[in-house]
Amino acid sequence: MTSHVLHTPTTLTIRPVQQGDAGEIARIYNVYVEQTTISFEEEVVSIEEMSRRIDEVLDAKLPFLVAEQDGNIVGYAHASKWKGRCAYRFSVELSVYIDKPHSGTGIGSKLYDELFRLLRELGVHALIAGISLPNEASVALHEKLGMTKVAEFKQIGFKFERWIDVGYWQVTLG
Repeated sequence: MTSHVLHTPTTLTIRPVQQGDAGEIARIYNVYVEQTTISFEEEVVSIEEMSRRIDEVLDAKLPFLVAEQDGNIVGYAHASKWKGRCAYRFSVELSVYIDKPHSGTGIGSKLYDELFRLLRELGVHALIAGISLPNEASVALHEKLGMTKVAEFKQIGFKFERWIDVGYWQVTLG
């Protein structure tokens, strides 16, 4: 007898972050902290610290989005101030993290599409993303969205007993 598995389509929802999301966001992020050089942090981030970081983004009046599928958070993206000086007020740095089992499914693009839309509405001019290298998936995502490489710093991070380069990608919103 042959069994058939019925695959039902799932709905992906992009929504603003809520404080109750901090635990799931920390869970997603900490995989990158513990297993990759994508994050330069070396210690896991507590739920309380992630909650503080969410507040920091929201207090700056910048968007912090989560992707939710079947009631589970599967990714998040946010903008943060590029630098503290006033003249940088129209420039932001982007971050996007996808739950590992959902990598490569288009969730990052959907999060960034909505993030870019919100940043345009806020009058943000320059979007900047730092990417530890090599990272083909992240480079492809950012370039797909029109970002171009503008800089590369050699051996500026040290994690897992090796030196890591960081490239910067940028796009200006019209």
